[in-house]
Amino acid sequence: MKNKIIELLRSTKREGMENVIDFLESKSDFFTAPASTNFHGNYEGGLAEHSLNCCQLGLKLRDVVIAQKPETALKLTEENVIIATLLHDVCKANIYKEEIKSRKGAAGNWEKYKGYTVDYSKFPLGHGEKSVIMLLMIGLKLTPDEIMAIRWHMSAWDLPMQSHELQSCYSTAKNLSPLCSILQASDCLASGILEETRKPESL
Repeated sequence: MKNKIIELLRSTKREGMENVIDFLESKSDFFTAPASTNFHGNYEGGLAEHSLNCCQLGLKLRDVVIAQKPETALKLTEENVIIATLLHDVCKANIYKEEIKSRKGAAGNWEKYKGYTVDYSKFPLGHGEKSVIMLLMIGLKLTPDEIMAIRWHMSAWDLPMQSHELQSCYSTAKNLSPLCSILQASDCLASGILEETRKPESL
């Protein structure tokens, strides 16, 4: 997975991409981190698996959309899809920590298992917006469509306090950029269908 992700990222030839690859490889746990604590991809390597699944689905969805509506091709380049899908969850790098947890077993007895907890204390900026800010700080040149897609990839699940202003921004971004819908759909399909939630083994 790691080699495939790096190959795809390099294929974009985007300014600043080598900085991103260096961050993913040597300054983060992106390739070993889980994608969540208790849901899809809640195991080592889950984040990289999810990112690659999103990319592969996103590229296929792009082909379907362009076949149905050819004028969307200018706003949906392969480069756009690769960058948005592979890097939308870079915000999850370096936040998961292994932890010994307890739970009741089948017989009702308490048992210990190795799971994950989340530490947001290093850079607490939310989700989609955090990914965008991190990528810009690393030095990646993002297009407006990529910024909007990554920022709003959680759709209405991530509208803080459901503010009217954010709802309006979200709706406008969806209308402006088909990449938003491609990323949201691939994210939903990958996490909801392709990826599993594993029950950690007891220690």
